[in-house]
Amino acid sequence: MKKDLGSAGELFPQSVFIVASYSEDGTPNAMNAAWAGECGNNEICLNIGNHKSTANIVARRAFTVAPADAAHVVEADYFGIATGNKVDKAAASGMTFVKSEHVDAPVIEEFPLTMECEVTDVQGDEHGARIVGRVVNTRVDESILDDEGRVDFGKMRPIIYDSTRRIYRVVGEEVGGAWNAGKKLL
Repeated sequence: MKKDLGSAGELFPQSVFIVASYSEDGTPNAMNAAWAGECGNNEICLNIGNHKSTANIVARRAFTVAPADAAHVVEADYFGIATGNKVDKAAASGMTFVKSEHVDAPVIEEFPLTMECEVTDVQGDEHGARIVGRVVNTRVDESILDDEGRVDFGKMRPIIYDSTRRIYRVVGEEVGGAWNAGKKLL
């Protein structure tokens, strides 16, 4: 038996991305964004509302994106519940923000994977926008690489947001091979 839920959007999973930027005075800021993702081989698309980060990114034309991991769920959630308009989230989080060598945005050292992006398109303004960024560089901690130098998400343990339960879940279990499991039906 199935039940209609109306217009509820129930796509799952929603990745938890920590988006970092600099304010006008150079103060680093970070936000938790679930409405984001890769929209091309080297492009990231953010859909963000009226936030300090939105104004920062529109003004500076750069941002970094780090998939949040299980080891930093507390800090990742904090970046989503605190507002950069009222507090210095970088200082309060205790995390290490360093200047990217590639774009005008900070990198948070504790997250094992960070994509450094320059803005290529803004649909909207500092009060809410769909922002597209070109990935200029990806930094990765060697501890999450496999023997062939590829990112191993099983080692990284990224978290996803379960909007139906308002909880975070961990990604990691392998259930089948892409472009392989379906061959049984060919």
